[in-house]
Amino acid sequence: MKKLSIYLLLFFIVPTFIFTGCKDEETVEPAIQVLTKYLTANGKDLPAIIKYHAPDGSDVKFVTAPPATDADIPAFVENKYIIDIRSAADFAAGHITGAHNVAFTDILTEASNAGDKRILVVCYTGQTACYATSLLRLYGYPDAQALKWGMSGWNAQFDKWTSNCSDIAQNHNNWTNAAAPQNVKYDAPVLSESSTDGESILKNRVEAVVAAGFKTIKGSDVLESPANYFINNYFSDADYTAFGHIDGAHRINPLSIADDLIYFIDPSKKVVTYCYTGQTSAVITAYLNVLGYDAYSLLFGMNGLYNSNDAWVSNQWGHDSNPKNLSTVTK
Repeated sequence: MKKLSIYLLLFFIVPTFIFTGCKDEETVEPAIQVLTKYLTANGKDLPAIIKYHAPDGSDVKFVTAPPATDADIPAFVENKYIIDIRSAADFAAGHITGAHNVAFTDILTEASNAGDKRILVVCYTGQTACYATSLLRLYGYPDAQALKWGMSGWNAQFDKWTSNCSDIAQNHNNWTNAAAPQNVKYDAPVLSESSTDGESILKNRVEAVVAAGFKTIKGSDVLESPANYFINNYFSDADYTAFGHIDGAHRINPLSIADDLIYFIDPSKKVVTYCYTGQTSAVITAYLNVLGYDAYSLLFGMNGLYNSNDAWVSNQWGHDSNPKNLSTVTK
């Protein structure tokens, strides 16, 4: 009887070890790894989103400047599908001829109507449009663009840049010319995705980020408490030193998955990216949110921090760029 009991016990225990061992061997690759492999294999690493290399050999930047004069508007709008994501009231007050007015959360649905036209996203200042452009490029519209400076640059009637340019960083205790902190590699973010297919994960992530809306933060909030954030200054090395920067701001430029540079960002903190105008940082911020970071674009970039800084070379609102007086339609 004792032997029989032992045999019965072994009968139940041994298969348990066998099946458990098999289960351990069938490790599931983390969703973030599946996603990043898919992005790099399909030409969707961040540098390719910032500047798309088209099949004809041309480079398509994520922004396009408005036309020079009213006479140039017909050629400018030709073969473009214009999505204006401002409020219905502001759209009614004046918009680019042929534009379609939709909420930001509807951009993916509206984009499907573009056919063979290039998508141009229009907002107030170019920042939300750049966020949308990044997501559209990831979703399957690689040559989508944003209107640089938004409707603020189209006509002075819609200018929202001038009133938001400031010098709050000047003489601030948290503005410095110190060297950039040493970069440290962090673990990748954790994505809660049941799919094991990179294309499906990307689709789900983009749709989730669109649904969440544009994630921004005020420069004054970051300047007052920089230690609360992981800050990345997306300047050139020369400008990082010449302009000065928020205390503790890293300088990780370029950012890419292929070179593992993306993993210099701390996923445990709110990630704030800032640039000259807030437009490049919006593209980067959207991308980081798709990867699972809690990322925010600093509104108005350097223009909102230190517009009169004497190191300024380009993209300075009020000097390098001003509103044009291009016509709009109200129908």
